[in-house]
Formats: sequence, C-alpha cells, structure tokens
Amino acid sequence: MKVYLSGEIHTDWRGEIEAGAAGLGIEFSAPVTDHDTSDDCGVRIMGPEESKFWHDHKGAKLNAIRTRNAIAAADIVVVRFGEKYKQWNAAFDAGYAAALGKALIVMHGADHQHALKEVDAAALAVVESAEQVVEILRYTVTGKA
Repeated sequence: MKVYLSGEIHTDWRGEIEAGAAGLGIEFSAPVTDHDTSDDCGVRIMGPEESKFWHDHKGAKLNAIRTRNAIAAADIVVVRFGEKYKQWNAAFDAGYAAALGKALIVMHGADHQHALKEVDAAALAVVESAEQVVEILRYTVTGKA
C-alpha cells in the first residue's frame, strides 16, 4: 500500500505516522519539506529569475510534477492542516486527491472544522491526531480495529 502524506511541515506528524505504521508494509511518500529546497528548486535547475513571481512560479511547477505523480500513485492520501499557517497547498492536494477518487484522510484540530468543512466532506475520514491515522492504516491493512 502506498500512502502520500501532504500538508504542514512544522511538526513531526509524518514521523509519528511512519513509526506507528512500521511493520504494516506501507510505502510512504511526501512533498519536499525543506522550505529552501522546495522554494528554490526551479531557479536552481532552470536558472535565476529577477521577479519573485517567476521564481516562485518555477518552483511551484516543479513541485507540482512531483506532487501530482505521488498523489496519483498513492492508494491513500493523508492531508494535515496545522495550526501555525494556512496550508493552501494542502487544500489543493486534498482537492486533487478527491478528484482522482483517492481514499482521503484529513487531519486537523477542532479550530479548523468550519474553514475546512468542504475538504472534510470529500474525505473518507477526518481525524485530529497521527495516532488516529495509524489506527486507520492498521485497520485498512489488517482488518482489525
């Protein structure tokens, strides 16, 4: 089973899920979570830009190649919305996964319930913790709750 972990990059929720799901035979993938690498990949590969818009545009497009392929290859997509920043890219990833008919798990705190109601409506599960995601993955693989 392949699981794509999308969303906020300021906590270790990915590591918690990967550690908790050890032994289940799950292959995890994720976006590039280093800000500088992600933001600057376009200009590092295709050359500098004077305008910040085009700098960001190049990086976004290269990251989209990686992200779209990873989401398309995934059986399950987990999207985490954190507390510190608004993750517009995470909302896009959730919508893209839903459009592809991927099994979608959304993770966020109660404070985001209203803002994410449409994203939550597209999900097969909405949870608040990495532990809940691990239990869903365990159930999905083993059939045991």
